[in-house]
Amino acid sequence: MATRYTDANNTPYGSGDPYYSSSGYITPAPMKKRTSNWLKFGIPVLIAVIIAAVVGGVVGSRNHNNNSTSASGKSSSGSSSGSSSGDQAAAASSAVSVQNALGLVPTATNSLYLIPIYPSTTNTAAFTTPTLSTSKDASIGWPADPFQPSNASPTNVRTDRPRLIAPAYKWEVLPELITKSPYLRAWNDTIFGNATQYYGLDNVQYFMDGSSGILDNCRYVKERVKAWAYAYRMTNDTKWVDRTVKELTHAASSDFGPSNSTKWNPTHFLDTAEMTAAFAVAYDWLYDALTADQKTTIRQNMITYGLSQGLDAFNNPNIGWWTGKDIHGNWNCVCNSGLTLGALAILGDDDTGTAEKILGLTVPNAIQSCAQAVSSDGTWAETANYWYFGTTGHAEMSSALITATGSDQQLLTSNQNFALTGYFHMAVFGPGSLFAYGDHGPNKYSATANSMFLYGDFYKKPEFILFQRDQFDAGSDPWSMFWYNPLASGAFWDGLALDHFFDDSLDQWAAMRSSWTDQNALYVAIKAGQLQNHQTHNDLDAGDFVLDAMGVRWAGELGSSDYNSEGYFTSDAQNAERWLYYRKRTEGQNAILVNKANQNVNAAPTVKHNTSGEAQGSSTVYNVPSDSTAFWTANLVSAYNDTQSYQRGIRMINGRKQVLLQDDIQASQPIMWRMHTNATVSVDPNGTSATLKIGDQTLTMQLLNAPSGATFTTGPAERFSDDPPTPTGWADPANPGVTVVMISLPAGTYSLQVLFNPQWSGMQSSDFKTPPSVSLDQWTLKSHDS
Repeated sequence: MATRYTDANNTPYGSGDPYYSSSGYITPAPMKKRTSNWLKFGIPVLIAVIIAAVVGGVVGSRNHNNNSTSASGKSSSGSSSGSSSGDQAAAASSAVSVQNALGLVPTATNSLYLIPIYPSTTNTAAFTTPTLSTSKDASIGWPADPFQPSNASPTNVRTDRPRLIAPAYKWEVLPELITKSPYLRAWNDTIFGNATQYYGLDNVQYFMDGSSGILDNCRYVKERVKAWAYAYRMTNDTKWVDRTVKELTHAASSDFGPSNSTKWNPTHFLDTAEMTAAFAVAYDWLYDALTADQKTTIRQNMITYGLSQGLDAFNNPNIGWWTGKDIHGNWNCVCNSGLTLGALAILGDDDTGTAEKILGLTVPNAIQSCAQAVSSDGTWAETANYWYFGTTGHAEMSSALITATGSDQQLLTSNQNFALTGYFHMAVFGPGSLFAYGDHGPNKYSATANSMFLYGDFYKKPEFILFQRDQFDAGSDPWSMFWYNPLASGAFWDGLALDHFFDDSLDQWAAMRSSWTDQNALYVAIKAGQLQNHQTHNDLDAGDFVLDAMGVRWAGELGSSDYNSEGYFTSDAQNAERWLYYRKRTEGQNAILVNKANQNVNAAPTVKHNTSGEAQGSSTVYNVPSDSTAFWTANLVSAYNDTQSYQRGIRMINGRKQVLLQDDIQASQPIMWRMHTNATVSVDPNGTSATLKIGDQTLTMQLLNAPSGATFTTGPAERFSDDPPTPTGWADPANPGVTVVMISLPAGTYSLQVLFNPQWSGMQSSDFKTPPSVSLDQWTLKSHDS
């Protein structure tokens, strides 16, 4: 599901964008590269979020022109949450001065997904250990909130307005902070640009998108309201109030959905929650400019179509299934967040008692479920993309509770692992795109990664703040103006380990790279983990991997299939209809197949790994030591029927210039090795090597110690056969431009070793290494030294 609601001319929003396809999905075919000046944050969200939806495709069509010079960067470790000098005010002032002199750190965005390009240089004054000053000097950072209640309960709210996310004391100092921070200046310009873009558009039209409901409609209303309300509070120009009222009036009119209490589609409660949040922001941020009648109307509509439906959902498990104890994902977070913002906005004005009742339900429910969506290693329970939706809901609710009640009400503290989820998000980002396993979700109309700002500030993790402020989506959202702490200084990459391993049994994955700041870096991510308990958003993909090098994604993901397909979300049992669709099946992953069958959903893999432990220094140009390496192995036998043993391992070799993928397997049925790529693939005559080309970049694949009969072949990204058939009337989306590289072998015992050799500029054939054959059980940091 994606950008399928229309404007007044019945034209899909974003249909002229190269990242949009008429089916509503980001296709896996190579796509046009977009170049934007980094200073121009103001790409209207109308277009930019389509790019941000990311991420379904097997993406590989980027070819950068970032010529880095060789320079050594120092290695440091850890991050600091405060100044060691003891003079917080002086340190904070110095940090702000350095940032203002430096300006925006990235020089541009020049990739398929607008990844920041960092200058090939070092700056010892700015590119240092991440630090977060605790200064409360309002001229350079946020002052302390004057609202400090002794009884911080969900229903004891501040009396001044606004009370949601951006209290009056923040608005008062924001103009001066904007003059001091190049990031806040750029973001402010973007938000005003978006508000202006939205202003001249017709009201968002009602469109029921099958089982996905009116979610896009509601999220787009929310984005408009946030931008207009921000513009009003910064200018006092009532034209923004008038336009907001016009939009809200339409969203509650007979022209928008059914003329009853289900107007905001509570059967798909995300819709109701997001629209409620939109009305809440308008009510609270425009409170002093709305007439008494306007406030009454907005409040009544919010209660009728939003909050009352929330009360019904908590009493009706068929509608409020998302309130369940085990619903650890975006649904619980977004639904509870929207209702909470609505209730907090009208508390004190609501004479029906609805708001107070809602807060008695949403807060404990979110603590029970939403707050548990992060596992013990920081990984989001669903997928890398659903992290955006879930953490946005969680952060909005947490922030609103903090500003309105003086406390997060344990939403940020009940699960200590939430302090780690920023590392998950950073690690899952390769130099080209996310490791986008599973479903990628709808377009991110109301979701960014700006929760990183809130988490970085609350958990004293300045590296989260510094990482997110460089991303293009930071500037598209008014939340960034109030969650960003301008006293964060340094470089997120200084002291940051190149390798991250996530060992919670739910996901079990790893990310290994050669640099955090080089867009041409080598990046490998791979996963094992359970194949259930991901809110029905995962694939049958134990052993799945992606590989980036030279600005290109060589092995990638297909992402979501059609969300409206029959049975798509009904179950994750072995016989679920979900597993009939190619993009969800094991054959649609970069994984081994046995007897062309899906993996066993009861898989319980175990993993091992190690790293030589390098961390990048302050320089954006990192010279990898020649002995630098990392590896990850997984015992995946439980994921397959008809196998007696099976392990998959991946490692970086030759100073992180090459990658070895190895499968040690014994199976009683035929075996197939599979990898999806956008590259043009040519196989040599003997079948033991293949050349992949994307643009002017080349990567070779080599079979080492090839078992008898083992050769590379290629084929289309589609099901082998329609047995069992997909549900009547539903077919797999096409995967144009995607080639599957395969190795097929009969039943037996094998060690399949595939060596990936990116053809780096300036690297001669003699510079590549052929690693020895080592059983996965014997892999060590030194096992492949030659």
